[in-house]
Amino acid sequence: MSFESIVSWIVCGLVVGISARFLVPGRQAMSLPMTTLLGIVGALVGGFLYSLFRGVSAEPFSLASHNWYGWVVAILGAMLVVWIYPLLYPRKWWN
Repeated sequence: MSFESIVSWIVCGLVVGISARFLVPGRQAMSLPMTTLLGIVGALVGGFLYSLFRGVSAEPFSLASHNWYGWVVAILGAMLVVWIYPLLYPRKWWN
């Protein structure tokens, strides 16, 4: 795995995580690095769930032709992760 691919996954996770935080109702108390991490995890979860139904795509994050659904699936997966995260790790009253 090259440095460029790692940076592209981080940028993709940031975009997907911010989009998911915007679309999930309510306040999410998490930092930008946590948003990025949850965006990356959500993209992987969404991609995995989609691949169970439709099979693996050759270019999941391309906006060319018919591959735009990779971004949609990644955002939906990140929304699921952003919604579940506070349920698993509730905010303490002193935070």
